[in-house]
Amino acid sequence: MEALIKFVQDEFVTKKEFPEFGAGDTITVYYEIREGEKTRTQFFRGVVIQVKGSGITKTFTIRKMSGTVGVERIFPINMPALQKVEINKKGSVRRARIYYFRGLTGKKARIKEKRM
Repeated sequence: MEALIKFVQDEFVTKKEFPEFGAGDTITVYYEIREGEKTRTQFFRGVVIQVKGSGITKTFTIRKMSGTVGVERIFPINMPALQKVEINKKGSVRRARIYYFRGLTGKKARIKEKRM
């Protein structure tokens, strides 16, 4: 059964090419929003908290601060409205899922940048 599902995913689902990113990276996601007949592009810039799943079911969670309120958004990697992903900074963290980042404020909420 798994082989059949994998075959269908490989053959019929279009894959988008995005750069490799992980937890701790600061990225900008551009996605399309439809409002009635009109469409517009909106972006969401924040720190990647987690990357979950594999293949077609892969999702990633981004957290940003909007004023003093933390906002998180989960994006499926195969979402049709997803246009592009830009990596702004590579972060150096020791965990794959940085949930502890939610509780940090001020200078403690900074992530050390990885030099490339």
